[in-house]
Amino acid sequence: MPQIPAIRLATQTDAAAIRDIYAPIVQNTHISFEQVVPTADEIAARVQNTLAQYPWLVCELDARLAGYAYASAFRSRPAYQWTIETTVYVHGDFQRRGIARALYTSLLALLRAQGFVTAVGVIALPNPASIRAHEAVGFYKIGVFRNVGHKAGEWRDTGWWQLDMRPAPAAPEPPLPLSALAQEARFSSLLAAGLPHIRR
Repeated sequence: MPQIPAIRLATQTDAAAIRDIYAPIVQNTHISFEQVVPTADEIAARVQNTLAQYPWLVCELDARLAGYAYASAFRSRPAYQWTIETTVYVHGDFQRRGIARALYTSLLALLRAQGFVTAVGVIALPNPASIRAHEAVGFYKIGVFRNVGHKAGEWRDTGWWQLDMRPAPAAPEPPLPLSALAQEARFSSLLAAGLPHIRR
């Protein structure tokens, strides 16, 4: 019997399933600029490090991990702290079921609540599916960097997309750590924000 979909925070025990989604992207496409598939242990460490400040979400559907999305620092210098980079990947078996939009909707709801202002998506071109996923939640194209990566035997361009998540305050407070937001009563509803987009 099909199970009710869920969007939740990733844990280190999800690392192997996350790797199963990510490995063919690294090995068979130009979409990720990584050259070597990270181990499950490396992914577990990435999840742990990310969750210290930013959301890393997974979508469970029919007792499987259907996709994941996370945020990361855009740049390390303090003036950039209100801007984040976002990433989403969906398992090949779950394409065109609204998973990317669902994950991004929940991810962005959490990031807004934390106090981030701008989200950036960097897309290795061509990638029409990723462009659709970003633009479906409000990202707009900023520009293209030409020949900035060499993957799968060719030089690759990256397209840059931006989302203005909320009006830029004149005197912004530092963004909330994810752990602080997780203590608030609204946290579960923010996590679930994307669920209506999933097509069963």
